[in-house]
Amino acid sequence: MDGNGRWAKKRLLPRAAGHKEGVSSLKVVLKACAEFGVKYLTVYAFSTENWGRPKDEVDFLMNLFALSIDREIDELVKSGVRLQFLGRIHQFSPQLQTKMSESMEKTKAGDRITLNVMVNYGGRAELVDAVNEIAERRTPNAEHRIDEKEIQAHLYTRGMPDPDLLIRTASEMRVSNFLLWQIAYAEIYVTPALWPDFRREQLIEAIEAYQKRERRFGKVL
Repeated sequence: MDGNGRWAKKRLLPRAAGHKEGVSSLKVVLKACAEFGVKYLTVYAFSTENWGRPKDEVDFLMNLFALSIDREIDELVKSGVRLQFLGRIHQFSPQLQTKMSESMEKTKAGDRITLNVMVNYGGRAELVDAVNEIAERRTPNAEHRIDEKEIQAHLYTRGMPDPDLLIRTASEMRVSNFLLWQIAYAEIYVTPALWPDFRREQLIEAIEAYQKRERRFGKVL
């Protein structure tokens, strides 16, 4: 969800204003995805590298996560949204961890759409965590080699399908350590729209572009 800072800068506003408007975009996109029959929406909200941002911005984002949970949780339950926070959650404050856990528990019955919010997330970190989890559970005399199926079963996204479409806003032409395993065959769509400007119309354009793609998955069709 790139472009929050640039959106604010263009309007001579603090970066915080861009992050706030970005939440509005997420609400619009989530509602539209549910209407279109999309079953999984995964958004990159805070990376493992984002801790290197200025402390006041990081603190603002932590508060924004907590505030957004408080404001939106009832509507998410009402709308049939299953909310998941995925990443190294244990590194957040105990208070924020509690809010995240409680919100996931309250929405666990949601069956219309699953919203995965990736926080303190990195694709490489996810693979490291998956391999370590496998190593910890293997017996000393285990004979079988680790395969793709076993790694898949230990990812944060275990039990979910791989994404079909990766949308990159703000004209960014890289994946930035996002879902490195899962997007192996995802279609990539890049838009110049900054995330706070990305709404229903831009989502429709992305989906229409995706529908025109011929997906081969490495095969000759």
